[in-house]
Parts: sequence; C-alpha cells; structure tokens
Amino acid sequence: MIRTQIQLPDEVFARAKKLCDAREISMAELARRGIEYILTVYSVPAKGQAEWQPPKPRKLGWNGLTDEQLKAEVQLSTAELALRKR
Repeated sequence: MIRTQIQLPDEVFARAKKLCDAREISMAELARRGIEYILTVYSVPAKGQAEWQPPKPRKLGWNGLTDEQLKAEVQLSTAELALRKR
C-alpha cells in the first residue's frame, strides 16, 4: 500500500471528520472509498481506444436546401424576414 498526503479545505475536512466519526471509520478509509467510487464512475479509457469525438452533423429534414442555403436562411434577421413576406 502507498502512503500519500492530501490537502483539504477546512470545511471539507470538518465535514469528512464528522462523517468518519459517525461511521466509525478512519479518514484514510473514507479517502480510499471515495477514490474507488470515483474510479468506477470515471473509468480511464483503455490503451489504443480512440479519443472521444463529437458526433457528425445529421440532416434533419431540410429537404431541398443545400448547407449554404440553409445557413443563409437561418442567419436572416427578423426585419429581413418581414420584408420577404411582403
């Protein structure tokens, strides 16, 4: 087992100490349990696994418009839209 030191803000230490006293466990045990829990929630990606990439954009029903036309339509101001309706 490896020994290590950590620094905690006073309020966090006081809350942790109260929990340790209530559960009758040591501060080291509380830290071990907390770290083990975090490691299960935030698992480290395996070696060789590709880095996360955002999903590719999808076509969502704007049939008949190219990407450039769609961008132009979306960027129209309210005044420009009102003039177009006349």
